Amino acid sequence: MKNIHLVWFRRDLRVHDHAALAAAVASGAPVLPLYIFEREAWALPEHSRRQFDFLMDSLTELDEALTERGARLIVRKGDALDVLADLHRRHGIEAIHMYEETGLPWTRARDRAVRRWAVQAGISLREQSQPGVIRGLKEHEDWAGHWAGALNAPRIKAPETIRAATQAAGPWPIAEDFCLGPDDCASRQKGGRTAGVELLRSFLAGRGRRYQPDADRPATADMAGSRLSPHLAFGTVSVREAWQAAARARAALVQDGDTTFANSLTGFLERLEWRARSVQSFEDRPLPQTGSGEDLRPVAAADDPRLAAWIEGRTGFPLIDASMRALRETGWLNFRMRAMLIGFASCQLWMDWRLPAERLAALFTDFEPGIHYPQVIAQAGLKGRRLPAVRNPVRLSLQLDPDGAFIRRWVPELAALPDAYIHAPWEAPKSELTRAGVIFGQTYPMRMVDHVAAAREARERIASLRHPGRAAPSRPAGQPDPKQADLPFRPPRPGGIRRPARAPVQLSFDLGLPASPPESRTA
Repeated sequence: MKNIHLVWFRRDLRVHDHAALAAAVASGAPVLPLYIFEREAWALPEHSRRQFDFLMDSLTELDEALTERGARLIVRKGDALDVLADLHRRHGIEAIHMYEETGLPWTRARDRAVRRWAVQAGISLREQSQPGVIRGLKEHEDWAGHWAGALNAPRIKAPETIRAATQAAGPWPIAEDFCLGPDDCASRQKGGRTAGVELLRSFLAGRGRRYQPDADRPATADMAGSRLSPHLAFGTVSVREAWQAAARARAALVQDGDTTFANSLTGFLERLEWRARSVQSFEDRPLPQTGSGEDLRPVAAADDPRLAAWIEGRTGFPLIDASMRALRETGWLNFRMRAMLIGFASCQLWMDWRLPAERLAALFTDFEPGIHYPQVIAQAGLKGRRLPAVRNPVRLSLQLDPDGAFIRRWVPELAALPDAYIHAPWEAPKSELTRAGVIFGQTYPMRMVDHVAAAREARERIASLRHPGRAAPSRPAGQPDPKQADLPFRPPRPGGIRRPARAPVQLSFDLGLPASPPESRTA
């Protein structure tokens, strides 16, 4: 079979709302669905076994969905150029359909090489943009208009049948093929579209009611949050599907007068837009290279004891340790705790951001370069006109985990301490420590640094390096840092979220929600 149209699945593991697959099917040519396991990609420090396992769940369901429509997912292992060239020699590829990917430097280099090869081979390369991510965005171009247009567009129905190119599916690899080691995430989220759709359904049916007040609190975030982040990262559910489903639910809640739940879904819709803006910022401004002028801190060695204590949850700061232990066990952590972890490593511990960022990325099942690295850059104070908000882990602990429930769950050696001391156990009287069975250096480590002094020194260092001759701004003792955005590129919101207008909200699955009247079916 010749002149096939190949669909290269990457981080878009679904058949619903899939522009590349729809375009290939519409061509009328034989379609070859392909996934490539690239050894170099899995050797990157940001990638890990927990991500591989989530991927395998998702690919299994994708293969089932394709099989129902008359095709099979063709799996190959090796260098992408070698795999594509081999398929071209065997079958004659007329066109390659795929989504653009905003990824790590390796990903960008791989895609440039594929584009050059496709031109030389006379193959049409048809790349689809992700909603809200515009490659080559001009400085004054209307990003919000692009975003609204993408979210307004009707979702793309999954093809009923696919005219498949005949080709052996190929053996699927295992994690050990890439030296990923044993499963290290006992409470990892399950991958695949079924799990993603169920999470979205339960969130909109009631679980998200307290999203607004509880998503920042580490003890409640796992239930109040949507938990869709790995599904959006791997593309088992599209951003447009999540937006339109939430917009429809919100419209129904507004009509019913349920302002509490509606406000929570407004916050969720804003977070989806923020997510797209973050990926756009990473598309426009890739990672700074070593020696680029962003090297404020000394590089930590791989065996640096500070790095080991931080990544293993042994810093002596209960909220830091609880967050890291929860992340290691579950592969997920809410946004505020992620910001705190990287801020602590780069400011209080004054380590260069690269190695901590890589180690942290590998713990996230939902690792998304366009979310993770802009946050790292912001927390490390590498860019922007203002100095970074160096977060106080004790103040955050008192604010976000006031009764110590999250700390007690993940740092059980401190569970017997009273609420008054569980956030800063070094301040507890000896009698309380003895009663709770806490012995610093044995049952629990002493704090690594004086966090207040370290934060002050970090501000002064960053100010002197970025603005020579200008002193860091002073503030009265005990006054907290002014609140700053956790990521760059956050838009001003004088009137709340921007609402895509005029187009009807559509879903690619039934969420069991009542239909909204036509006039209320925009978000």
